[in-house]
Amino acid sequence: MFDMFRGMGALGGLLSNLPKMREEMEKFRQKLPTLIAEGDAGAGMVKVRVNGRMEVLKIEVGEDLWKMNDREMLEDLVKAATNQAMERAKQLVAEETSKMAAELGMPPGMNLPGLT
Repeated sequence: MFDMFRGMGALGGLLSNLPKMREEMEKFRQKLPTLIAEGDAGAGMVKVRVNGRMEVLKIEVGEDLWKMNDREMLEDLVKAATNQAMERAKQLVAEETSKMAAELGMPPGMNLPGLT
């Protein structure tokens, strides 16, 4: 029974910190475009760069791949590099979210809705 009250106290502490949480969440949203991740495929023949908003910023295709004139391979490599970049971007966002949550005194693993 006392655990319930302890949890309510922690929740009350978080609620009292709501203005700071909103401010930090807004800063985080503004930081998302600056979080950059890269993926590559085909031994670097295709490179993809994405940001923390999961927006593709750049796709590079190596000259050797163009010379092969293999459309199916190009499509597969672009897909693989993009998926790798997206996964890395998700990891960066998760790391930054965890840092922010810790700075706000939130318990580890707590999800912060509306950040991504």
